[in-house]
Amino acid sequence: MLAEEERRLRLRFTKAGKVRFTSHRDVARMWERALRRSRLPVAYSQGFVPHPLVSFGLALPTGCESHGEYLDVRLGPATPEEIPMAQLPAILTELLPGGIDVTGAALVDKAEGSLQQEVASCDWELEVLGVPGEELQERVEMVLAAPILTVRRERKGRQTEDDIRPAILALSVTSPNGHLRAELATHPRGVRPADLLAALGTGTVPGRACRTHQWIERNGARFEPLPVSEPGTRADATQHARRDFPHVRDGNQPDPGGSPPGGSGER
Repeated sequence: MLAEEERRLRLRFTKAGKVRFTSHRDVARMWERALRRSRLPVAYSQGFVPHPLVSFGLALPTGCESHGEYLDVRLGPATPEEIPMAQLPAILTELLPGGIDVTGAALVDKAEGSLQQEVASCDWELEVLGVPGEELQERVEMVLAAPILTVRRERKGRQTEDDIRPAILALSVTSPNGHLRAELATHPRGVRPADLLAALGTGTVPGRACRTHQWIERNGARFEPLPVSEPGTRADATQHARRDFPHVRDGNQPDPGGSPPGGSGER
């Protein structure tokens, strides 16, 4: 198959309920099975053991939920019997376990950078147990005022100490019952909810954690890998996020198959 005949399909999906305890690797296997059953013209690698050309975005920590996960699928040339793009989310959802719902599908430019490279930050909603509301507010204020926040993390089997303060872009208490909203950077090294709770001090017990948005920043604009526009899929998500985080820069969502605002479409 010629490279110019390939297309790049981007899918957005949720992960909620019991399936949140499924590992990233197992979710990848679920997707491979669903794509085979969908009969989409998925492109495969060359070699002795061909595998589907599927690339996932940032791995979601096991046990966390998400309103917006993403993956890219390389497709071959269009065929007459191919599923129409508008019907694809519903059909793929039926082929996946409960809790994984496909909420968006669009073709994107093949020149687009990988999701792992392009996503600059993520919004999270977190539940923190074990700390009274007033004390939690005080701890949040201390975190935001701290010039350095060192936490111990395991990386490649070794314990390291990292300063995670530059990666905490926004943090606020949204409920006296221990609910937080945070925006955490993904580069140069991502911060997970567990790291943030460690920075909040002793006594914090993690409750539910949900990744609500993933953001790409380019040419002064800020947008999600796929615009949220389908009925019933949090159509006001971008505006909601901007109300809660006033530091978010203005910028329009790009057309999924076109060039980004103010750019040439190259990354």
